[in-house]
Amino acid sequence: MATGRLDGKVALVSGSGRGIGRAVAEKLAAEGARVVVNDLDAEPAKEVVAAIEAAGGQATACVGSVTAADFAERFVATAVDTYGGLDIIVNNAGYTWDNVIQKMTDQQWDDIIDVHLTAPFRILRAAQPVISGLAKKEKAENGQASRRSIVNTSSTSGLLGNPGQVNYSTAKAGLIGMTKTLAKEWGRYNVTVNAIAYGVINTRLTELTTEAKTIDVEGREIKVGVNPDVYEAVTTQIALGRGGSVEEAAGAVYLLCAPESSYITAQTLVCSGGA
Repeated sequence: MATGRLDGKVALVSGSGRGIGRAVAEKLAAEGARVVVNDLDAEPAKEVVAAIEAAGGQATACVGSVTAADFAERFVATAVDTYGGLDIIVNNAGYTWDNVIQKMTDQQWDDIIDVHLTAPFRILRAAQPVISGLAKKEKAENGQASRRSIVNTSSTSGLLGNPGQVNYSTAKAGLIGMTKTLAKEWGRYNVTVNAIAYGVINTRLTELTTEAKTIDVEGREIKVGVNPDVYEAVTTQIALGRGGSVEEAAGAVYLLCAPESSYITAQTLVCSGGA
């Protein structure tokens, strides 16, 4: 049941046309936030905006790759120009492009670092003048800056490592370092900065399949899907005995944006079902 705990907030959610990102955008909107939806492709982004509006929420789209040189400024400007503020940033966009280190190309390494680590850095860098300006104005007028929230999507691969994912694991570990540093830099603006380390979440990237499946990411064919036998072996190591839903993943993001979490910062919340 929606509580309206985020009424008046403005949220950026990267990679929110599908999967976890879509569930996050819809959850934040259901709680009252006005959401800027992002996807590589226009159609999924428009679908999410339409779904949010049909449910009584407010949303707009900012289509494009988070790795584009001009994206971060455009993303932040969409929030400010459309809704007049910025309160929540969820760095969620990404994908995996796996290989063992001796077979991994420079492009595989660079592209995964770019989308999972450089893109969040650029978005947060672009947001800083807006957030600091709003915080200073609020403090001058009210004696206290409004609470704002940053949630960076990490992974248990970033905490524990994972064979075949040296690029992804490195990026996700780096994102935790970014989280801790920004928490220290932005605490004076009353901004909490946290990360979520997801385990197995059921999305199109982890869809059960015995066939070779791929998705197109900016002209590259990226393998997706998990063999059912492998999935079963992995889930036996999860205390809850199953992968998580995208709605459960979104719930973890909401926890770190809700008013009750206003004194939690610089932390990494593991959302893995007890893996």
